[in-house]
This record gives sequence, C-alpha cells and structure tokens, in this order.
Amino acid sequence: MKEYKIDSSKGMEIGLYSLGDLLPDVHTGSTIPEQERIQNIIQSAKLAEDAGLDIFSLGESHQPYFISQAHQVILAYIAAITSKIKLSSGVTVLSTADPLRVYEEFATLDLLSNGRIELIAGRASRTGVYKLMGINLRDYEAIFEEKFELLLQMNKERVVNWEGKYRSALEDAEILPRPLNDKLLIWRGVGGSPASAIKAGHQGVPMTLATLAGPASAFKDAIDAYRIVLDNSGFDSNKMPVATTSLCYIADDTTTAMREYFPYMSRGFELVNGRPFSKYHFAEAKNSKNTLMVGDWELIVEKIIYQHELYGHQRFLAQVDFGGLPFSKIEKIIDLLANKVAPVVRRETKKD
Repeated sequence: MKEYKIDSSKGMEIGLYSLGDLLPDVHTGSTIPEQERIQNIIQSAKLAEDAGLDIFSLGESHQPYFISQAHQVILAYIAAITSKIKLSSGVTVLSTADPLRVYEEFATLDLLSNGRIELIAGRASRTGVYKLMGINLRDYEAIFEEKFELLLQMNKERVVNWEGKYRSALEDAEILPRPLNDKLLIWRGVGGSPASAIKAGHQGVPMTLATLAGPASAFKDAIDAYRIVLDNSGFDSNKMPVATTSLCYIADDTTTAMREYFPYMSRGFELVNGRPFSKYHFAEAKNSKNTLMVGDWELIVEKIIYQHELYGHQRFLAQVDFGGLPFSKIEKIIDLLANKVAPVVRRETKKD
C-alpha cells in the first residue's frame, strides 16, 4: 500500500466531491444538456485547483439522473487541465467492475496526472447497478470483499497469483501498467456502518466516511472502531487517514442557505432515492453539531472544526453540486469554501 503522509502542520485537507447527478432545476423544471453538465464538473475541478483546494473527487452511479458513469474518463480530462490538485474517485463501484481493469485504469490515470490519483472503492449505495451489470444482489457483500482484497493484492504485487469465487483465477499475471511510484493510494468508502469501518481497519486502508446528515456524534463509533481494529491488526492508526464527506451549501447567511437549498435537496432525494428529504431532519442542519453542511461560511467552519475535535480526521470533502443547482450557485459555494472556510479550518486544525 502506498503510504499516505499526514502533514498535520498544514491542517485539514479540504476538497470537493461530486456524484455527477443530472437533475432538473426544481424552480424551472429544466435539465441542462449532458455535455454541459460534464463541462460544469470539469470546470468545478479547475476552479477548485485555482482557489487552492486540496482535492477533487468524482464518483460513478449507473442509473437515471446521473452523468458520470465513466468517471475515470472525466478524471483523465481533469488531470490534463490541472497540475496540482489531488484527484480521486469517490467512489468507484468495485462490486460491479473487474478489479484488474480498475487497477489498469487508475494506474494509467496516476501516470497521466504525475502521481495525483487516489482510488476510493465502495459497494454502491444504490442497488440498481447490480441488475444493470448482471451481478447477483444476493452476493452483494461477498463480491465486494473478494474484489477489494484482489485490488489490494494487485497494488502490493506486480505478479499476482490468485483464486476466488466470483472471478476467474489469475496465474502469474503481471499487473501493468504500474502507478508512478509503483503503488496507488487506495481508500475504502464506508457508508456509516461500524461493520464496514471495522473491515477497513482489518485491511489497513484509509477510510472515507459518508456523513450525510444527523448528529456528528452518531458517526464517532464507526471511526473509533476503525482505529481500534487498525491497532489490533498491527497497523498504526496515527498514520492512517480518515476523510468525511457531506452535502454542502453555503450562502451569505444561514437563513438564506436553508431557504434556498431545501427545495433542491428534497426534490433531488425524491428523484434519486424515491422519497424527499425530511424537512424535520433538514431543519436540524442549523445545529453546529449536525453533519449536514448548510449555512453561512462561519457555521460551516464551526461544524468542520467540531467534527475534527470529535473524529480527529484529516480530510473533509464537500458535495456542492447536488440537486440541479445552477452553476452560478456552485461557483459561489466553491469560492466561499476555498476563500472563507478552508483558511480558518486549516489554521485551527494544524499542529506544530
């Protein structure tokens, strides 16, 4: 495994992630063309780099209302027009892909980007992709675990001998190309379950934890369990990073942010997940101890710092483009995140 170097002297890493949703604007009912949405994703990454954010992450979701199914292709384009910002998948749905092909693609991306690529592998939060890709949902858990272990083995060994249940065996298979420094940085995407966090601890891989909404304290057990298992499994939890992710909408004041974002978030959830987001749970976002990042920039700072004190994590990724938001709104959120939130968070979380 490629070592992730935690530089606590610079404070937390702050970045963006997108799932590439393609949703109608709740106020106009219109949906922008697919090409325009992809160009907006690319422009968001370029804006993030220009503004000094640390990382841009793009996921895949193989279902209606999404556009980044070939997320590695979009990341390749972003790699070509940027030079500094780290780039990552978020997540790569490993359960429905061939680990060998995934490794080849991301090793190539790492070479193209001069070593800036990371890979976050996950099981998929929406199960429609299993039917689409011809995968038996009954084997949901076992397929991911087997494929993830194979992916990690490919990262450790140039020549792989392997046999499993859900993929044909590999005999003296040379895994090419190799990433720039021979290893990829591979994270495990976790949806909040302590059970999945424990598995990440046993495997000794960094963890990216989705913290969509609810009290921040509800996610602490998963992070604590992850670190305990890391140490018990012979790894050093002090050297293994944790990242959190959340939807994020920043406006000039919290009242405006809550009023503006709720229609987009609620309608987005209705279209993607089958039911609107709860107005009651959304209202709790005004609390600084709630994980949903909606408010003015000072409240967002307060939330991130509170969570850092609770979790001791090293990275926060904000999803700023969910729900069919006009790109002008996305641009403003990126500006506030990069120029208002990030400098304060870095200063308050850095260690000498």
